[in-house]
Amino acid sequence: MVEMEKILEIDVTCTSALEVEGKKQKIVMVGFDGTVNGRYFTGKVIGSGVDTQKYLKDDAGNFIGGSLSARYMLEGEDYTGEKCRIFIENNVPEKKDGVPIVTTDSTALSFLELSSLSSRVESKEGGVIVKIFSSITA
Repeated sequence: MVEMEKILEIDVTCTSALEVEGKKQKIVMVGFDGTVNGRYFTGKVIGSGVDTQKYLKDDAGNFIGGSLSARYMLEGEDYTGEKCRIFIENNVPEKKDGVPIVTTDSTALSFLELSSLSSRVESKEGGVIVKIFSSITA
């Protein structure tokens, strides 16, 4: 049986938004920062994370779907107390769970680079909560 273990919870606060709308799609780039908690890591978003949202249009200009891709870097401590960084690219196809890809300089967290991860996003005032899960075999 496969169970999901929550690895990280990222409390995202949106800081800016830029957009351009063409004939075939609308692009919205949302800048953000935030804090991170989890069993394996605690820290914060450094620099400025960016969530790029694509909204596709049909030939009549009606919105027909879309996707998003967020990229951001975290800085903090792993569960062994070592300072480290984590880069996350989280691709979310329309109306589905996201598929995060992780790169880290933490030896203790290197298993995340090889794990099958998924994410879920929950709305909140001024941002979202991103929960990242790893599948484990029970």
